[in-house]
Amino acid sequence: MTPSAWLQRWLHLIPRAGRVLDVACGSGRHAVLLAGRGYEVTAVDRDLGLSAAVRDTPGVTWQAHDLEAGDWPFAAGIWQGVVVVNYLHRPLLPHLIASLASGGALIYATFAHGQQRFGRPRDPRHLLMPGELLEVARGRLHVVAYEDVEEAGPVPSRRQRLAALKP
Repeated sequence: MTPSAWLQRWLHLIPRAGRVLDVACGSGRHAVLLAGRGYEVTAVDRDLGLSAAVRDTPGVTWQAHDLEAGDWPFAAGIWQGVVVVNYLHRPLLPHLIASLASGGALIYATFAHGQQRFGRPRDPRHLLMPGELLEVARGRLHVVAYEDVEEAGPVPSRRQRLAALKP
């Protein structure tokens, strides 16, 4: 699977050679991309069923952790970038912002309300409400780019995307 076009478009917002957290990293495609660009990446997911080639990527620390159970495992202000693609657990949103260092970038892209018409996910707990990412950022982050879109194509979807900097 190819890396998110949104992440690739806004990757330059993350300070060079910075520390990046890849939240709910899945197959590791974004962690591999980031490490290849010189970032020090911590990739976290509850299930790290990674291929050997991905698991051995230099510059990536893989951390198995259920982000929906227990405490947030990271200190405040330590990441120059936080990346989230195709994942939503609302209780984590304040932690993601708090974890960013000053000048750090949050690059977020996931499914939004209306996705139910196209397929999974359908559960409202996993779908952003209209403008929800903007509300999360309001007063906390400088929004560089935001989209709330319905995408056509072979696999239509409804998504929200945010690229923002912590002052």
